[in-house]
Amino acid sequence: MSGFDFDLFVIGGGSAGVRCGRIAAGLGARVGVAEARFWGGTCVNVGCVPKKLLVQAAEYGGFAADARGFGWQGPLPEHHWASLIAAKDREIARLNGVYKRLLEAAGAEIFEARARFIDPHTLEVGGRRLTAARIVIATGGHPVRLPIPGAEHALVSDDVFFLKDMPKRLAIMGSGYIAIEFACIFRGLGAEVFLIYRQPQPLRGFDGDLRAALAEALADAGIRLYPQTAITEISAEGDAKRIRLSHGEELSVDAVLLATGRAPNVEGLGLADAGVEVGENGAVRIDREWRTSQPHIYAIGDVTDRLNLTPVATAEGHMLAERLFGRGERVWNFTQVPTAVFSIPPLATVGLTEEEAAARGPTEIFLTRFTPMRHTLSGRKRFTLMKLVVDHESQRVLGAHMLGEDAPEIMQGIAVALGMGARKADFDRTVGIHPTAAEEFVTLRTRTRLVGMKEAAE
Repeated sequence: MSGFDFDLFVIGGGSAGVRCGRIAAGLGARVGVAEARFWGGTCVNVGCVPKKLLVQAAEYGGFAADARGFGWQGPLPEHHWASLIAAKDREIARLNGVYKRLLEAAGAEIFEARARFIDPHTLEVGGRRLTAARIVIATGGHPVRLPIPGAEHALVSDDVFFLKDMPKRLAIMGSGYIAIEFACIFRGLGAEVFLIYRQPQPLRGFDGDLRAALAEALADAGIRLYPQTAITEISAEGDAKRIRLSHGEELSVDAVLLATGRAPNVEGLGLADAGVEVGENGAVRIDREWRTSQPHIYAIGDVTDRLNLTPVATAEGHMLAERLFGRGERVWNFTQVPTAVFSIPPLATVGLTEEEAAARGPTEIFLTRFTPMRHTLSGRKRFTLMKLVVDHESQRVLGAHMLGEDAPEIMQGIAVALGMGARKADFDRTVGIHPTAAEEFVTLRTRTRLVGMKEAAE
């Protein structure tokens, strides 16, 4: 591709961009990658990785208390927030370096600067003008604030990872992944947490039984739930914050976290100068091949606002690079993407919810709930819920859902089975590993209910 400085230029050094650039460079393409903020993107720096570390930190307090039921004696340890954040920062700095080295080792040229379009093939990168035959937009997303009075006094998710002191009383607005996970983190570390959300149950779009079970588990953990409620105003009172709720109640807290959504990172990219179209929410419009309105410009990851999950972004980057510069034979399954919420306890899911499956027709539901073995001795109020959603006619397992310890680890294997078209009989004839929670998925023999008959009749 002579006449251009690069065969491929990637804007964004997150999960999608780094994978795309690294694979393309490994296939012999002349690749440039620009990142203005931090290598690894949201996931590594202010998302999945540091959040999981904080979740693990929060779990240790519960483990320490549980140990007494197993004969361990002595005072419970105290948590030191600053030590946790310092340890987190060291690990993130290490991962930043890893991402840069992966690109450099593959032969890509990296630019620690912001990139913007001058025209469809030209970019300004750190004061330099560069041209590329193909360009990939992989700039991810950013948290947004609610348009409410006093929103400037609130935190967004990025801010939480850099707090110098841990808030002792925290109000969180939202009930998606981010809100739920931070509620559990801070409650596990000893804070008083108020979780405020507009829906009747948390985690809109998830299976109904799972949502109800999560709400129960959050309440059992001591998180104060305010369903069908919104924050209408935030004001500062010295170091404290006062919030007014939609039903009139007021709360005084140390901090307020607005965890009510994210938006694509497109500001300042000059997309109009390149002729790249975006939707109403700013998401870059793409076709099934990740092409934008300009056929040589592509967009992958959260900037497209489709499946905003790190493994999906990584897979898209890999597939696109291979299609552009290799054989393009690798294909991921995006129709049954497993996902987890690292609440305490965590939940995980893959495939259809009961509500989605019932809308299609007759569906069999297999459901179990039990106390995990650990907590028969710990005495902590904990339960595990597991559920299979099965098509009545074909007996194909359409969905699997779990709330309980190790749910994400268990669900990864279940996702393989569902991706291969497993039927209920395949689960039934699989020998379980005993004693585990996972074995319950292959010992669910008795149908709980049959749903979707009305939809089938209509």
